[in-house]
Amino acid sequence: MKNLNIGLIGYGLMGKAHSNAFTKVNYFFDLEYKPVLKTVCGRDEARVKAFAENWGYESYETDWRKVIERDDIDAIDIAAPNNMHKEIAIAAAKAGKIVLCEKPLAMNAAESREMADAVAAAGVPSLVWYNYRFVPAVTMAKNLIDEGRLGQIFHYRGNFLQDWTISEDLPQGGEALWRLDIEAAGSGVTGDLLAHCIDTAMWLNGPIESVTAMTETFIKERVHQGTGKKQKVSIDDASAFLARFANGSLAIFEATRYARGHKALKTFEINGRDASIAWDLHDLHRLSYFDNGDDSALKGWRSIHVTDNGGDHPYMDKWWIPGTSIGYEHTFVHCIMEFLKSLEDGQPSFTPNFEDAVRTDAVCEAVLQSAKDKTWKTIDYKGA
Repeated sequence: MKNLNIGLIGYGLMGKAHSNAFTKVNYFFDLEYKPVLKTVCGRDEARVKAFAENWGYESYETDWRKVIERDDIDAIDIAAPNNMHKEIAIAAAKAGKIVLCEKPLAMNAAESREMADAVAAAGVPSLVWYNYRFVPAVTMAKNLIDEGRLGQIFHYRGNFLQDWTISEDLPQGGEALWRLDIEAAGSGVTGDLLAHCIDTAMWLNGPIESVTAMTETFIKERVHQGTGKKQKVSIDDASAFLARFANGSLAIFEATRYARGHKALKTFEINGRDASIAWDLHDLHRLSYFDNGDDSALKGWRSIHVTDNGGDHPYMDKWWIPGTSIGYEHTFVHCIMEFLKSLEDGQPSFTPNFEDAVRTDAVCEAVLQSAKDKTWKTIDYKGA
């Protein structure tokens, strides 16, 4: 087994999710490569030291540049705020390191393009943690579409609803709330939540050609934790858009952090000529399926519990007995497993990679621009 020495940049929620995946993947999947928790980097020495000790990292750093300079690091995993992605990723690629990065890839499509070009020029593999592709039920939906079970696709609907920013007393900026600060995040729910929906949609249904959008910032000013003063809120609290796919289908997307009662309602529904499918993160093992070819007496929506370990359901043969569940954290395990398997091929073919993320960022940027201009926007993938 070949060791793949990991240098993790960032120790927040995604740092935990990635560390767990690195730790667990070889226990359940037969692979040539084994991630080794070599070092973790964060600006707060006491906190990054505690993180390293808790997760079993061999060392810690407080300067990400030192991580990249180390000869004993094979892969840089970026779990830092969005405004740090570009500089770290380009430096890592130039140093010949494998580059893994959280989503969205960058602050805007131009930065994403620079990052993808740097990875391509260096000839190093890349991964972007669009983990929802690796939910067994979502992967099964992809398989059904690729098999032609749905026929011509007419409609796609996707949303991601939360409610955690409704309080006017919630500040912006700082370590925990950087997602509310435009300087750190680049955008609000468009880049944070809709990016997931867009990636899943284009993976399942192909490229998006054009969009028309609207966004809203409901609370215009919040105290900034960095200054202690009220400042303008420039991120989007809610974002909704219509889209046309290259295959002719129409789409509706919505994301918000102001949907009272919803903590993480991520869903999609796809309607085809012959069948429809639907999925809900709250019941992530259930894939709803309607087949128009069913006998008329039995025709209706069926609920497929995607937990069979006999080989028919993606990934489940590596886990527990049929009918039992896995969870959110396992999507990251599946993601890194597929990436490590791609390294075994010699010519890595893993997706989602930086090029995939560039296309998602291009759609996000078009959504934000459309909301500003109040016009339809054609997606410029070449420019991105």
